[in-house]
Amino acid sequence: MSSETLNETVAESSYKRIRADIIFGRLAPGQRLKLEKLKDTYDTSISTLREILNRLASDGLVMAEGQRGFQVMPMSSVDLKEVAGLRLLLETHALEQSLERGDVDWEARLVSAHYKLARMEGVMASGDTSHTEDWKRYDWEFHQALISACGSKLLMEAHAAVFDKYLRYQMVALSYRGKIAADEHKQLLDAALNRDQKNAKKILGLHIQGGVEHALAHKSPLQD
Repeated sequence: MSSETLNETVAESSYKRIRADIIFGRLAPGQRLKLEKLKDTYDTSISTLREILNRLASDGLVMAEGQRGFQVMPMSSVDLKEVAGLRLLLETHALEQSLERGDVDWEARLVSAHYKLARMEGVMASGDTSHTEDWKRYDWEFHQALISACGSKLLMEAHAAVFDKYLRYQMVALSYRGKIAADEHKQLLDAALNRDQKNAKKILGLHIQGGVEHALAHKSPLQD
């Protein structure tokens, strides 16, 4: 492997680590990102870190402050509502396309994704929060499976980017919604397998709105 390829691999790995740490709240909203400290934490160079943080700024997860450096993007009630609205718009459209085009393989992916999510929701319901990140990963995989037959890579990528921003609010501002959210996931599965677009879109809307309302009820990390 050439040194150039190795540097690209290290940079991509560091990008994914920092991105995950922002999404899962290990780097807190509004936290200043000091390059010297990050250099040691992520074992990468200052120049590579600048490139990564500028990339994350393009993703909307980091704020570039000119000569003052970088900080993790703050959270606000207004931003949450905008992110949720955009997620609903993209996911609803992709869901319609997916229900029209999905084949047996899509159904199998969807059932498998829901099985893993339901198992983890059971763990969360028991009061064991040690697998919170696994729970949210399976949540993401389920919603991705729902729309995976939409036929548009660009739509899938746009949805994934918005979902990550929404997920950050869930990890930082939300606690587990419990049986309500689990039931909504099961209802979404059933509606999708029955190709019931009207009901699936209705449930999805309630599901996302319920998450927003729960976040606003636990809004300590959010700015007005």
